Amino acid sequence: MRRKNRVLSMLILILGCCSTAFPQEKPQPSNAAQGMTQEKAGQEVFRSFCAVCHGTDAKGNGPAAPGLKKHPTDLTQLSRKNSGKFPTKIVSSVIEGNDLVTDHGTREMPMWGDAFRAMNGDQIMVQLKIHNLTVYIESIQQKH
Repeated sequence: MRRKNRVLSMLILILGCCSTAFPQEKPQPSNAAQGMTQEKAGQEVFRSFCAVCHGTDAKGNGPAAPGLKKHPTDLTQLSRKNSGKFPTKIVSSVIEGNDLVTDHGTREMPMWGDAFRAMNGDQIMVQLKIHNLTVYIESIQQKH
């Protein structure tokens, strides 16, 4: 019960930040109806849920970052930190809330799987959002 309350409180906080940090958009048809790529759909999810902490450039400089105990991860450096290979399974698992990453310490990052399920109980849509978000994060990796 405490975990659900904590997740919902964090979601409300982040959504509140999103509503002031980013302009509100009109509801759009599904990604398939728009012919949107997985990367583009993931970018939209990133802007709506992740940029408040990680920044629009994903380098960890979002408007909520100064209020966090630990600085958000620079998501453009994940491949570099993993010997040049993007850690797809780890990223998806962290987004969903299954893995605790030591960089996140006590897990200030919301468990987006729980948040997405709270917004839309359809497990297929939850997994699609997580997948698209992972694809987008992979697409922004800095080349070295």
